[in-house]
Amino acid sequence: MANEFWDSDVATLLRVGEGCTLSGIDPGSTPGTTANKKAGQAELAAAAHELRELQERLFAQSRAGAPDRVLVVLQAMDAAGKGGIVNHVFAQLEPHGLELTAFKSPTEEELSHDFLWRIEPRVPGPGVIGLFDRSHYEDVLIQRVRSFAPAEEIERRYGAITAFEQRLADEGVHIVKVMLHVSPQEQAERLSDRLADPAKHWKYNPGDVDERKLWPAYMEAFQTAIDRSNAPHAPWYVVPANSKWYARVAVQRIVIGELERINPQWPAADFDVVAEQARLAETSELRWP
Repeated sequence: MANEFWDSDVATLLRVGEGCTLSGIDPGSTPGTTANKKAGQAELAAAAHELRELQERLFAQSRAGAPDRVLVVLQAMDAAGKGGIVNHVFAQLEPHGLELTAFKSPTEEELSHDFLWRIEPRVPGPGVIGLFDRSHYEDVLIQRVRSFAPAEEIERRYGAITAFEQRLADEGVHIVKVMLHVSPQEQAERLSDRLADPAKHWKYNPGDVDERKLWPAYMEAFQTAIDRSNAPHAPWYVVPANSKWYARVAVQRIVIGELERINPQWPAADFDVVAEQARLAETSELRWP
């Protein structure tokens, strides 16, 4: 995937390692590249075919019984660019091999169950790339910051999440967790843009300003969640997101890298190819009407 602008393994640079702190990562940085916006957009378009072929191979091999599937978890503060990732990185994939779930505030029924109850049915099946726009991590982020659940329950959830993700990995789910790391200044600009454009008012939520006031608490909650749940089978990637083009290319490269590690293969035909070619040739004169 290397080219003249991308001279490093971006996924490795962005993968959370020991001692990683959010305060030590500049949301405005673009690690691993010398590209500008124009070059970044060109790279995003150029690599789309590679991602789609890997997706198709993943789906195809599941027809032969392969259990592999990918779950991409997107977490971020509001206006950090999750929607842009969905639209610009994943929109060109085959719909039959992609499942998007945008988790909203839990319903009364969901609240009557354990917090993972609503997550379980949305885990992708074999051959599918699942995309979570927000996820089970909301239950240790906003619920922690806003004290919607007792501290002892939040503590229990960290353990439940790690056990849940280990079980998924054992079943063939390749988990990729991405935090889009945006600065409060950049978020303010994006929210201001929404207010200035009537066509974007529907995207604006007055509650976002209330959450902004709790920025330090949210960063602490993100840091704790990452520290408690980062694992080889379910790694976190912190992607600087002030530059939208960079975040999109970075996530695309992370997902491509994960699919390359799976190395999905086209399944061998379970029929006689030569015989089928002959049978098909016999129908060459077929006409209708």
